[in-house]
Order: sequence, then C-alpha cells, then structure tokens
Amino acid sequence: MRLIKEKERGIGKISELMEISRILNLSLEPKIVRQKTIEAVTRLLDCETASLLLVDEEKGELYFEVALGEKGDMVKEIRLKMGEGIAGWVAENNEAVLLNDVKSDKRHSHRADAKSTFVTRNMVCAPMVINEKVIGVLQAINRLEKKEFVTYDLDLLKSLSHQVAIAVDNARLHDDLRETFYQTAEALADAIEKRDPYTGNHTIRVMRYSMVLAEYFNLSYDERESLRLASILHDVGKIGIEDSILRKDSPLSEQEYEKIKSHPNVGGEILRHIKRLEKVLPAIKYHHERIDGDGYPEGLKNEEIPFLAKIIAVADTFDAMTTDRPYRAALSDREAIDELKKQAGTQLDSEVVKAFIVSYENGRIKKTGDGPLE
Repeated sequence: MRLIKEKERGIGKISELMEISRILNLSLEPKIVRQKTIEAVTRLLDCETASLLLVDEEKGELYFEVALGEKGDMVKEIRLKMGEGIAGWVAENNEAVLLNDVKSDKRHSHRADAKSTFVTRNMVCAPMVINEKVIGVLQAINRLEKKEFVTYDLDLLKSLSHQVAIAVDNARLHDDLRETFYQTAEALADAIEKRDPYTGNHTIRVMRYSMVLAEYFNLSYDERESLRLASILHDVGKIGIEDSILRKDSPLSEQEYEKIKSHPNVGGEILRHIKRLEKVLPAIKYHHERIDGDGYPEGLKNEEIPFLAKIIAVADTFDAMTTDRPYRAALSDREAIDELKKQAGTQLDSEVVKAFIVSYENGRIKKTGDGPLE
C-alpha cells in the first residue's frame, strides 16, 4: 500500500516539476528566482524547510543565499568551507545525497542547527551545476509527518537542481549585464558632471534619494529599474550646453536659462535611439515639469506628469538646494526640507514630498549631517 501511495505521489510530482520549471524561467530577477526555488523545493518534496547555498569562488565557501522558514534569517550568517558539512561535501564532490538519519552522519555540521535551534532529522541534498562547475547546493530538510525521504525524492531534487542552476545562472548573467549597463550610464553622467565643478556626485545622490522613495512607494521591480536609470541619466541633456553657461559663477541671464531649460528635450533626443531606455525617457524628459503647469519643457501639470518624473523632481530639488553654488551657499537639510514643504502642491507633488520628508525623518535620507527633524 505504501509503495502504491508513493507511486501515485510520484506521478503527480512530474507535472508539478514541469510547472515549476516554467515558473522559474518567467523571471530574470535573481531575488525572485531564488525565492521561488525554495518555495518549489518545499512544495515538491513535501518538507518542512529548504535552503539554497551558493558558492563564493573567491573565498572558497558556501553561503546561505535563501533559507525558508522562521529560522531562515539566522542561518544566513553561516558560511561553510568547501567540504564542510553535508552541503559542503556535496559541493566539493559534485554528488547528491539522501540521508534519513542526519545526526549519525559524520559529515553533518551542527552549526546551522545550533544557530537556529532547528533540529535536522533527514535531508536530500543536490549540487547545482553549470558547465561541469558546481555553483551551489539545494537542500530539502525534514520530510513532513516525520516520514523518510525515498530515492524518488532524490531524483526529483536532482532534476530540480538542474533547472534551478540554469535559472540562477541566467539571472546572474542578466544581473551582470544590467550592472554593466548601469555603470556605463553612470560613467556618461559622471563625464557630464565633470564639466560643472559645482555638481559633484549630484547624479549619484539623486539616484540614491530616488531609490529610497521607490522603496517607500513599494514600486515594482521594473519601475525601480526604470527609476534608477532615469535618475542616473536625468541631466544627460546638459551635454549640449556650453561650458560657459554650466560654469558661470553668477546668476544666469534669461537667454542662458532658456538654454538650460532645453536639456530635458536634448536628453530625450540623445537617448531615444536606445531601445532599452524607451520606458525611461518620460521620467528624464519631464522631471522639470511642475504640478501647477509652470514647468518645462511642455508645461504639463499634475497627473499629466509621469510619477517617476515627480520622484526625480523632488530628489533633484533637494540636492540642488543643499549643494553650494558660486552665487549662493547651500541650504542645510532642515532649510531644504522647509522649502520642499512650501513647494508641495505647486512645483512638486505633495505625496512625493511627504514621502521624502518621512524618509528623511527615518534616517533613510541624509546629506549634510543634520539629524532628523525636530
């Protein structure tokens, strides 16, 4: 009877494995891929908890990238040498194992259990391999209802670990390409900033403030990616403005100010040929629009202004006010916050200003060393 039940369980798991493989390949965000992996392991192998360990090639160690369950965060601090513990042995030998009496196995490291106060009874553990190189280890721990793992569970985990290795590696490659793209964008922004000695690191600060606001508003992964790029490239159009204007140590004339106002459109023209930036352009082009319609380049107002542009506008305004210029000293953080309050609802979006102030008060935004608002 037990064998029949296990066979029926196995048939159901095959279709489940195929569905998991499909889900894993829907996302290229590493964090999502890894989290879905752990959820898949516990569901597929009917176990209490699971963990995904990745290889740190520089240090020759395994670290817990994701560990599911209420004790998961505790074990993330633990690192295993290659060969240490069951996971370390699996990684070093590129061999999967099934253990129904973990305590009696000499390879078992008690550090994770001691750290989390979790008791490991049994487990299946499989290497994740890409191009004959182990990049990580998958573990399924403690079969539910105090049952034992069977050979079929090991086969399932080995099949899943192959799919996970591909998904994790693809996500990692995508992440590397994305970071290279960002670094290129930052290098371009830095080259433009160097033409204006008074705006050092302005781009990086605006990007950091913007990403704090992205977290506050719980923006989606794609929205955060777009905001990060837009905030880095928001002033790229200044490449078309003469040094004599950018470096001027006195207030601009009306004619010079009109040239400055052209930079959002110039930036849009420069970047519109890059397909990767299609979703980013509105935030770059409209970050100088005002809620009351008196901004530039098109005089958009309120809801006509893209939300990401509203975020960059607040971050940009705060940084501009707290940066020294040749014709005026920088405001303190508190003075700048007071100015943001005055501009809320006319120049700047009220909700974004509120989010900025809350983030500042919580210590998430800080520039000049001022503490939280009284």
